[in-house]
Amino acid sequence: MDLDLRKLRYFVAVAEHRHFGRAAAALFIAQPVLSRQIRAFERELGCPLLTRTTRSVELTDAGRQLYEEAGRIAGLVEGALGRVREAGRGERRIVVAFSAGLHVAEAIRAFTARHPGIAVDVLPQRWWERDAPLREGRAQVGFLRHPFDDTGLRTVPIGQETKVACLPVTHPLAGRATLTLADLDGEPLIDVRSRRTSSLDEKFELVASGQGVALVPLSITRSYARPDLVYLPVTDHPPVATCLAVLEEHGGPGPVADFLETATAVLRPAGDGRAADR
Repeated sequence: MDLDLRKLRYFVAVAEHRHFGRAAAALFIAQPVLSRQIRAFERELGCPLLTRTTRSVELTDAGRQLYEEAGRIAGLVEGALGRVREAGRGERRIVVAFSAGLHVAEAIRAFTARHPGIAVDVLPQRWWERDAPLREGRAQVGFLRHPFDDTGLRTVPIGQETKVACLPVTHPLAGRATLTLADLDGEPLIDVRSRRTSSLDEKFELVASGQGVALVPLSITRSYARPDLVYLPVTDHPPVATCLAVLEEHGGPGPVADFLETATAVLRPAGDGRAADR
């Protein structure tokens, strides 16, 4: 079936308002029209998206999945249309996604000095997205931390960084100079497997309130200095590798390849003769 983006937009409005009347008002259409469009969308998909009662509207399992996918679909479409419009105006632009704590400003300055006609935007990467901005077309270059799925990506190693334990200042281990992984045995760990948080701010707030400890890359801590938290090196934790990444289709000559070359020279530590990109 062909995806009707108008019906998808209508569905998102109902999912967000959980009410047909309020969703119709937000869309500036009549409520009966909205109801007919949603029912037609469900018939096309072959499954119910909403559970309707006289007082409320709830998402089915399929509806929840579609709502999660809708944001990615909208991002893909918006990004593609934006690139088409820029091409029509003769504009050239690169978007660089970066993981929290990793900085690309120096590479951007060096690139724009050499290519003043190419604009560079940045996209802070949410921790759970990993390689998604590249695959969805929201960014052409990523400055990322492993691990992530690098299938279909060209990656260039940049460096490594250590992980540190984030603890509340009241924790019994807070006075130590360093820790080992054995020191953290039995400690409640706030990570993706135990408790998914929506942001680093939320994660550090949970740690500060005594609900657990977190293991984070050292570079992140420089942006999150707090008097109620301490960061201690974990001496036997494996280092985390950082890299630049682009889709393999961007491997040929062009602005993306030029940015990759410039960023590699600028971001890779001096004297670090790493192997060629994958």
